[in-house]
Amino acid sequence: MTQPLDVESIQGFFANVKDPETGRPMSKTGQLSDVTVSDSIAKIRLGLTSHSSPVKEHFLESTKEQLAAKFGGESKFEIDVFEFERPAPKVGQIGLTAKSVIAVGSGKGGVGKSTVAASMALGLKRAGCKVGLCDVDVYGPSIPTLVGVHGQPAQVENKIQPLEWNGMPVMSIGFMVPPEQAVIWRGPMLHSAVTQFIRDTAWGDLDYLIIDMPPGTGDIALTLSQMMPLTGSVVVCTPQKVALLDAIKAVAMFQKVNIPVLGVVENMSGFICPDNGQRYDIFGKGGAKRFAEEVKVPFLGEIPLNMQIRVNGDEGKMDGCFDDAIVGPYLQKIVFQLSKSLADKYAVEPPKASLPVLG
Repeated sequence: MTQPLDVESIQGFFANVKDPETGRPMSKTGQLSDVTVSDSIAKIRLGLTSHSSPVKEHFLESTKEQLAAKFGGESKFEIDVFEFERPAPKVGQIGLTAKSVIAVGSGKGGVGKSTVAASMALGLKRAGCKVGLCDVDVYGPSIPTLVGVHGQPAQVENKIQPLEWNGMPVMSIGFMVPPEQAVIWRGPMLHSAVTQFIRDTAWGDLDYLIIDMPPGTGDIALTLSQMMPLTGSVVVCTPQKVALLDAIKAVAMFQKVNIPVLGVVENMSGFICPDNGQRYDIFGKGGAKRFAEEVKVPFLGEIPLNMQIRVNGDEGKMDGCFDDAIVGPYLQKIVFQLSKSLADKYAVEPPKASLPVLG
């Protein structure tokens, strides 16, 4: 049975609608700004933060469907969305202000982890989020090449000034070490470098900090987990069995250091011929999705094996991948699924306030 349409009943409805960023009822977060009802038409002003930009359209469609189910299909709902300002919290004791810190890792090298990290950061930025990209793959920093940004970061008042890519702050050891020079560091130096990149860089207030991890299961994940409470991680792999075996180790590593796994991305999932649209599963099909189901983590999506990704990466023009008719929709889906994965997680268990991490 549908309910009568009035201001009080709509306010009561939003007491059960969760904010995608915090998982808290929107009627209690100040995001339900105004409600008016006249002649079976309800006008609602609703605030969403920039952190929730990737899921904005999905959230609105779902909300309107729920409103129609509750108040009847003959009622009309006009939702005016405005950007709700919510400052980014401090993460631990390191001075970073970010709402979500996400590590992108893989069990082995060569699966396109850095390409996925750069694409994820850019996709979130294009959706309207405030994003930073940090490359802590000190042995093989690929981010400077992928984003086409080079130079020496300046230092102002004891803070490293990150370089910018499409208005996004970016930090990498590749900005500080010549490309031909090998980085030969032991654990303590790695720990010091990662700490400096996160703590001493002037990131500004961020919705997301995307961290491009080194491949494998080294100790940088442990360093990060001790430094601050990470929101979660994304594991990148390819479809074939040998890559999935290493992906299992990556998931186990993140879980062992208490970093939640937000999802799995399958890269090089199949070649789509630009001439006829035919798909060829060169490395197999669906392996990462089956793997995600087995370890009970979300499958965020797949990225086809596509020459344009390689060309754009080599030329430092990764933003062009989103404009590519073949690749763009796959990348956009991954960004949406990542944000939805977070929103679904918070709807069940709202994030707690960030506590200092000692040590």
